[in-house]
Amino acid sequence: MKIEIMKANEAMHLEHIAQFQIKMARETEDLELDKEVVLKGVAAVFQDPTKGQYYVACYDKRIVASTLITFEWSDWRAKTIWWIQSVYVLPELRGRKVFREMYHYLKTRVLESSDVGGLRLYVDKSNKLAQKVYTAIGMNGEHYHLFEWLK
Repeated sequence: MKIEIMKANEAMHLEHIAQFQIKMARETEDLELDKEVVLKGVAAVFQDPTKGQYYVACYDKRIVASTLITFEWSDWRAKTIWWIQSVYVLPELRGRKVFREMYHYLKTRVLESSDVGGLRLYVDKSNKLAQKVYTAIGMNGEHYHLFEWLK
């Protein structure tokens, strides 16, 4: 199975990414998102690269996964840390190492960059399957706990 990873572009990928976000919210949080709001949110990333950048995975000329990279400045490293967010893989391709391919692609970009210091992501404590995947690709969750306040 040959997976191709690429940086997303608005003209080709906006609709797919928005649909993936809607499906993810429904699947993970039983939440129905407003399509127009999601389209506006995804488009904002394409229109303002400081917000992040999307990547997509293609298999057999079909978009099968996407992820959003956002940025955190690390004064300890004097580099930007890339946060992997909004990962979605079509259900029929889960377990086929699509995310692993995306992760290796992103890790290679980080290793090639003198300005980027690493990759981070967060995962729900109850999502044991995802934690196993992240451990298997060489990430660890031993160092930090995430605390948040959201409006």
